[in-house]
Amino acid sequence: MTNMSTNGVTSSTNADGSPKRAKICVYCGASAGNNPIYLEAARQLARVMAANNIGLVYGGGTVGLMGEIAKTLVSLSGPDSVHGIIPEALVRYERDPNYTSAHTNGTQKDGTAEDEEKAKQLAVPDENVFGLTTIVKDMHTRKLMMAQEVLAGGPGSGFIAMSGGYGTMEELFETVTWNQLGIHDKGIVLLNINGFYDGILQWIQNSIKEGFVNQANGKIMVEAKNPEDAIKALREYKVSEAVLKLKWSDE
Repeated sequence: MTNMSTNGVTSSTNADGSPKRAKICVYCGASAGNNPIYLEAARQLARVMAANNIGLVYGGGTVGLMGEIAKTLVSLSGPDSVHGIIPEALVRYERDPNYTSAHTNGTQKDGTAEDEEKAKQLAVPDENVFGLTTIVKDMHTRKLMMAQEVLAGGPGSGFIAMSGGYGTMEELFETVTWNQLGIHDKGIVLLNINGFYDGILQWIQNSIKEGFVNQANGKIMVEAKNPEDAIKALREYKVSEAVLKLKWSDE
């Protein structure tokens, strides 16, 4: 495994002295949901990211909220603004057949050139619509690569959770746990559209009350009601004083 600890100081500039682009990993559903407000929130988040020159890292799907935010940002900022990372086993379930091609253009597999025949089987999404796609072997590799890209980003980089199902919750809470353990120090924002995360926020407060979550760590996740405030929250994010100051080498 590859080291992703942020115990050291991360530079905000590239090797040539230019400022690093902020990168935001967005966790969200491969479904559009039953209310059109969720799709519109995904589009609006993409617009705000484009206006602030922020790159997107996401789960690589071309359907649901995942596909909507990716294609919206690509349409505004170009293919190099989006990087989707998806496990091979999930490709058939998170692909819109209207936006696939049999060629390998723009696609990588574990950082190497994609095999031509495999690309045909995996229905590679069009780079000009969804940006770069990297196909990996498993869920752990996907999550690690997404986190590493965020950690290497410029000021304002972090994680935003939009509405989603079990997968979104699992990714969100692992990222929160990594923050609590001192593995990373990036902000985590709940984009609470239509009260979707009210139950999670209530659970946090109850966990604090019952003594299972430290009061200070109740702010590891920050709530935002709209995309503009979500971006602002990442820029202003402060690490909880109660997180563990552990030393990590190979996470």
